Amino acid sequence: MRAYERFLKYVTIDTQSDANSNASPTTEKQKDLGRLLVQELHELGITNAFLDDFGYVYACVKGNCEAKPFALLAHMDTSPDLTGKDVKPQIIYNYDGKDIKLNDKYTLRIKEFPEMVKYTGKDLIVTDGTTLLGADNKAGVAEIMAMVEELVSHPEIEHGDVYVVFTPDEEVGKGTDNFNFEHCPCDFGYTCDGGAVGTIDFENFNAASTTVTFTGVSIHPGTSKNKMINAAEVALEYHRLLPEQAKPEYTDGYDGFYHLHDMVGCVEKAKLEYILRNHDRELFERQKEMMEICASFINQKYNCDIVKVQTVDSYYNMKEKFDGKMYIVEMVEEALRNLGYDPKRTAIRGGTDGANLTYMGMCCPNLGTGCGNCHGRYEYACIQEMDEAVKVLLEIVRLVKERG
Repeated sequence: MRAYERFLKYVTIDTQSDANSNASPTTEKQKDLGRLLVQELHELGITNAFLDDFGYVYACVKGNCEAKPFALLAHMDTSPDLTGKDVKPQIIYNYDGKDIKLNDKYTLRIKEFPEMVKYTGKDLIVTDGTTLLGADNKAGVAEIMAMVEELVSHPEIEHGDVYVVFTPDEEVGKGTDNFNFEHCPCDFGYTCDGGAVGTIDFENFNAASTTVTFTGVSIHPGTSKNKMINAAEVALEYHRLLPEQAKPEYTDGYDGFYHLHDMVGCVEKAKLEYILRNHDRELFERQKEMMEICASFINQKYNCDIVKVQTVDSYYNMKEKFDGKMYIVEMVEEALRNLGYDPKRTAIRGGTDGANLTYMGMCCPNLGTGCGNCHGRYEYACIQEMDEAVKVLLEIVRLVKERG
């Protein structure tokens, strides 16, 4: 079964995670896909596959020769940014390089997404405009499963132990919270999590979440002169102190940003929710300091403790852990060259489970899966690139065996 055929089945299962849940996994419905994957692995003869209580799927394709074990990983959950329920994928065969009408209201326009032209002549899977697609990261899940099927169907392919892990809750930053290395005893692995095939990512943002709370003084507006402190107004004042040019919509490449992604407020109470991102660790720490400096300024201005800042680090740039281990990246680049690609090292403007896993002891760069426009209704996956991604995984398997 080709990767895209598996993918079309997986995206119909709602696996959206929930950032506001303290459960593990954050939503039980993620286990629905997990159970299906275990069933399919068993049908392929991988009888050691299982789903644990935290929603992780673990499996091992046992080796038939001596070779270093490594892992392939993808996450099962989809982003909370847009619903993943009742996904109805559409296939655009032999794409003509023009606008794609998703429904009567939404059109994927080349003017807004000019990179789509490169897929002219290929087959694309898109949404019906009412949901996200789920290519992030069910494309990676499907490609790993297709690779497993190839190994099982062709016992003549020599390989060592290949561990497979499908994780929950990556989209809400909890994808490695309950990762069990006893079921994946590897020194290195690869996440298959988005981007164009032909890319290798071993740099990502340093990331933190910051909650800024404001406490005001509520007085009847008719008698409030020199008495009222409007928490909602103070919140706006605080936000204006942050650098205007360091917003996501004005940044790219290695630029960091402050992203205000949620806000609530009234006279008495207000709250701003930010995510902070920067590839450079020193600049990242300065961003966190800036949040505190702005709070201190406001508190001094009003001569009382109005603003409180709470920052929690989410993950760090995995590049810092690759000294002496660049062979993990170079092996992928060799695999890509062998398949006719000009490998490109790209820096993720986001994060993957691999970032945390790298800091936990398993260096884990990221591979492209042939999808894009993730987390929204304009998400897509390219069928031919998904097939290519499977070939890349198989070539990595071969090179791992070759290098012992």
